[in-house]
Amino acid sequence: MAINLTAIDDPEGMARLHVADSLAAIPVLREGRHDRLVDLGSGAGFPGLPLAAALAGMRVMLVESVGKKASFLQAVAGATGLSDRVTVQTARAEALAPGQWDVVTARAVGTLADLVELGLPLLAEGGRLIAWKRGDLAAELAAAGRAARALGGSVPRWHPHSAIVAQAGRLVGHGVVVVEKLAATPGGFPRDPAARKRRPW
Repeated sequence: MAINLTAIDDPEGMARLHVADSLAAIPVLREGRHDRLVDLGSGAGFPGLPLAAALAGMRVMLVESVGKKASFLQAVAGATGLSDRVTVQTARAEALAPGQWDVVTARAVGTLADLVELGLPLLAEGGRLIAWKRGDLAAELAAAGRAARALGGSVPRWHPHSAIVAQAGRLVGHGVVVVEKLAATPGGFPRDPAARKRRPW
């Protein structure tokens, strides 16, 4: 049975818009601890699989709530020789154990405020949430800042992709937002999806 993993079906477009975009965040990742990384809503494996391939020694958990997609990710990890460092969890982010990760990543998943609420509880203090974003982010950054203050995080910082990567990959306007975990997250977070929808940040 077919499963839709990405709208891009040509190899050049896949390399440019998915792989290059994923790998463009490596300089930001290397600025801090990155031994243990959890990727939320992994889907087709971006950015988790390219990052695991590029950063030897990093342990990565790909989190995907759709069983068929999770099975695909498991097969790819095995086929690429990454299964010793990459695990796949079929779960929602809300179900994961808190405080265990150096880095939480998310690409093309939800709003920044939602990602802050889902990601900060998973991080050890000093860890970082890295979210791939593009376009006009003023409203999202403001809401994410409110969420981060409440959950023990820093002011969200925008890191555009380097000029060379952006031009070569046609990724102008793409980049990542980084939120550091400065203090323990209060209990009761993350809220369930219905509560987050009723009372967004």
